[in-house]
Amino acid sequence: MTQPPPRTDAPPEARVEGVHKSFGSNRVLLGVDLEVRRAEIVAIVGGSGCGKTVLLDTMIGNLRPDRGRVLIADHSDPEAPLVDVHAIDEDAMDRVRLHWAVVFQKNALFSGTVLENIALWLRENKRMPEAQIRERATAALRRVGFDDTDALLEKDRDALSGGMAKRVSIARALSMDPTIIFYDEPTAGLDPMHAGQVHELIAETHREQRSGACARTTVIITHDRELLRRLRPRVVMLHDGRVHFDGEYGGFERAESAIIRPYFEQMPVLHAHPRTSE
Repeated sequence: MTQPPPRTDAPPEARVEGVHKSFGSNRVLLGVDLEVRRAEIVAIVGGSGCGKTVLLDTMIGNLRPDRGRVLIADHSDPEAPLVDVHAIDEDAMDRVRLHWAVVFQKNALFSGTVLENIALWLRENKRMPEAQIRERATAALRRVGFDDTDALLEKDRDALSGGMAKRVSIARALSMDPTIIFYDEPTAGLDPMHAGQVHELIAETHREQRSGACARTTVIITHDRELLRRLRPRVVMLHDGRVHFDGEYGGFERAESAIIRPYFEQMPVLHAHPRTSE
């Protein structure tokens, strides 16, 4: 499932420049620099509490950095210029977000049925007719391994198991056909069979040809070593508030660093028992 590397001249989709973020006396990010180029799969890893989810929340505009800035490609403009997500107004931010999808660690499904969760964005932003929304929702649910989609579409969020809710949240993201997908622990809480399906799904979704649109970019926060082994993405490891490693999966896997090696060996345990906050 090895991914071809992006062209070295591929335009940037996201750039993090000297980002610092603290919560009171807890200094989480201490000058993170990171660039994500179009068509890359980038996995952001690191020990519990190292700031992976804080970095993701800063990249998507949910948290404002104390210092530094985050630039994201604005695909509402044909030139897709980079814009500072913390300097533009809310209307401009909404236009930028139209081209993203985020799969949150806790799924972030709102109260209501599965169909209502998937339909909201398509209805409000794509102005799709209801029949087309249902068709797209059905296709997305089948892609994440559901068979009886008619019954599932009418099922309430509170009736879903944790694994089902995770797959529904991924289906909702896929239904948006985003240019960039951000995943926060997409396989946490899934059994090996469904985790394997999600591994394949992430890869297939990343590779799919998008009619008239640019190649997809994927950013994944994860402790899932098997996902890394299967996708072989570019790996970025956070440690002590900064980027400690940035390179191909093979180099990460072979590293004998006193920081990387213990973390690499501990990844299955961390993946089985994810923290509620990173």
